[in-house]
Amino acid sequence: MLKFTEQYEMVLPALESKCSEFHYFQYDTFTPEELWQYCVKKKWRKKDVETMHLYEMVNDIMEMTASEFVAYHQVEGLKGGNWFTESGQDDLEQLLRPSNKKPTSI
Repeated sequence: MLKFTEQYEMVLPALESKCSEFHYFQYDTFTPEELWQYCVKKKWRKKDVETMHLYEMVNDIMEMTASEFVAYHQVEGLKGGNWFTESGQDDLEQLLRPSNKKPTSI
């Protein structure tokens, strides 16, 4: 779900420009929506997005680096894992299952 749709539409050209820049540097999977979510959830989490000035938003977007976004995305991916679903339970059992290999002596 896209939060702050009106603000998103105002800064969409800046988001698209930043995506183009990242694509130029071989970060091909970034989308304007993902960059927006990063800004709302990470960069502006302590700000009132509805009252932010347009120039503040555009400045933050244009200052964003690919490494910042990738790091955020990786952390969010780790947070999202649910070990209590059926597939997560299988993964957890696989991780915790003792290995049948005997240690080799040197």
